[in-house]
Amino acid sequence: MNDKSKVIFGNKISGRAQRKAEKTKRKYKRKYGDDSGAHYSVKISENACLFKPLGVYNIRVGEGSGGKQFDSEMGVIVGNIRMGFGHYRISIAMASAAHAMGYTPYWMDLNSFPDTTCTKVIGAQNDLYSLGSRISQKSRLFNKTVWEPLNYEGFRQLSYNSSDQKNAELMATVFENVPKDIPVIGTHVWPAQAALHAGMRYVVNAIPDNWPMALHLAEGSVHTVQTHQSYIGYRILNGMQKNDVLKPMPADSLVYTGHYIDHELAANLEADCDRRLVRKKNGKPMRFLLTIGGAGAQRELFAAVIRHLIPFVRRNKAVIYVNVGDYKKVWEELCAEIRELDKMSKTHFNDWSDTEAFANAAIDGDVKGIHAFWHENIFEAVYCTNLLMRSCDVLLTKPSELAFYPVPKLFLKRIGGHEKWGAIHSAEMGDGTLECADVPHTL
Repeated sequence: MNDKSKVIFGNKISGRAQRKAEKTKRKYKRKYGDDSGAHYSVKISENACLFKPLGVYNIRVGEGSGGKQFDSEMGVIVGNIRMGFGHYRISIAMASAAHAMGYTPYWMDLNSFPDTTCTKVIGAQNDLYSLGSRISQKSRLFNKTVWEPLNYEGFRQLSYNSSDQKNAELMATVFENVPKDIPVIGTHVWPAQAALHAGMRYVVNAIPDNWPMALHLAEGSVHTVQTHQSYIGYRILNGMQKNDVLKPMPADSLVYTGHYIDHELAANLEADCDRRLVRKKNGKPMRFLLTIGGAGAQRELFAAVIRHLIPFVRRNKAVIYVNVGDYKKVWEELCAEIRELDKMSKTHFNDWSDTEAFANAAIDGDVKGIHAFWHENIFEAVYCTNLLMRSCDVLLTKPSELAFYPVPKLFLKRIGGHEKWGAIHSAEMGDGTLECADVPHTL
C-alpha cells in the first residue's frame, strides 16, 4: 500500500509535515506499544440495547472467539469511536437504515478494546478533545486563541490528515481477523483509515460535519457528505493547503447522500410533525428536549435555560426533558445549582424499560413537568435522545450531528468553529434557528 501520509489525492505533502507525522507515530509507539504482529480473536454477540430494535451485533476484539458467525452476504460493519456522542448517534442511524433495508449491522467501536494499541491511541486523543471542549466553555481566551482556530483551520489542513494517516497504521490490527469483503461504514475517519490500512475492500467514510476539513479524508474509501456545500468543498479540497490550488478528489470518491437519519425518525417524520401542530393548536405545553453531549460541556448554559423555563413549567406552558447521557454528575450539579429542580423532576435513571415506556407513551399522550434521563450504558445514554426526539417540540442542542436531525431545533453556542456550519445549514433548511452565541439570545 502507498504511504498515505506523503501524497493525498495526488497532492504532495511537505517534507516537514511528513517528518512530523512520522515523529507522532513514533511517540505513540513508545507510549502505547506496537501490536501490529498480534492476531486478536474476534467475537460476535448481541448488542444489549440495540439488538431488539435494530438487530445490531457487537464485534469484540481480543476477548475470545465464538458466538455468531459473520453474515458474509448481508453484513455491514459500522466502525466508530466513542468521542462525544455524535459519532455513536450517526452510527445508530447507519445501523437503523441498514436494518430497515434487510442488512445485518455489526457495531465495531475501535475505542473499546482496552488491550490494543488502537484503543490506547484513540483514547488518549479522545481525552484531550474532551478536555479541550470543556475548557473552551469556561475560558474565552482559550476558545478564541486555541480551540476555535484548531477546530476550524488546524483540522482543515492536509498536513493534519498526514499525521492521522500515520497514526491509523497503529490501529489496523483490530481488523486482522475480520472478513475483508464485508463493507465497513466509518462514522469517524479513524475507523475508515484503519480499515483501509488493514486491507478491508469496501470502505465508506461517512463525513459528519458541514465544514470541509482534511481531518475527514480517508483516501481509498467512498466519502459521503450530507450537504451540497460539503460536496463542493471536498471535491476541490477547498483551503486544505494554504495558498495552493489542489488537485481535486476523484468524482467516484465522493457522494452526496442527504442527512444521516435513523429509519424510525424518517419513517414517522410527517406524523410526528402533525402531532406537534395539533399540540400547538390545542394549547398543550411546549416540550423542550435538552441533551448534554458526550464531552459533558455546557452545563452552565443548560442551568440558565432550565431556570428560565421553570415558571412556564409551573403554569403548564412548558415541559422539559433533560438527557444528561451517562453523566449523572451533571444532573447532580444542576440540582445543586437550581434548588427546586430535584423536587420538581421525575427521574428516569438507569431503567431502560422505563425510558422506552415513557418515550412511547409521550408520542400520543399528555406530558407534564420536568423529566430527567440518565443511563450508565453508553448506547442507552445516546439512544435515549433519539427516542425522546419523536415526542418533543423543540430540541435544544449545539449545532453538531443533531443539526441534521428532522426536529425543530434551537441552536446553542457551538463547541469548535466547525460546528457553526451545521446551524447555518439547518437555518437555511428552515428547521432550526441561527446559533445563539450567548445565554440572553438563547433565552
